[in-house]
Amino acid sequence: QVQLVESGGGLVQAGGSLRLSCAASGRTFSPYRMAWFRRAPGKEREFVAAISWSTGSTYYADSVKGRFTISRTNAQSTIYLQMNSLKPEDTAVYSCAARIAPTALVVEATTYMYWGQGTQVTVSS
Repeated sequence: QVQLVESGGGLVQAGGSLRLSCAASGRTFSPYRMAWFRRAPGKEREFVAAISWSTGSTYYADSVKGRFTISRTNAQSTIYLQMNSLKPEDTAVYSCAARIAPTALVVEATTYMYWGQGTQVTVSS
């Protein structure tokens, strides 16, 4: 069984930065793609960013493009989300997700098999 554990959330002022981490543990883990999603209070879960493991290709939601950066370390099966120029509307629970089998789908949450518990990010104005 694969477990994903997020860390790095917290409270930050608008304009500030945070770096989220997501570490995978369990059986031999070879993801096809990993991603970050978020859910704000009263809203549906939305795609934030994704990275393809073998190619390193990255994908971003328009709302975070230019401010957030997703990266990975192969050895530790860990992904990161560097969040800069944070805005109050970035406040949400951020969760990482992973998919093992290849797919062309990137932003659809239902295509990801493994999920972490989430970490709270709060941006004050």
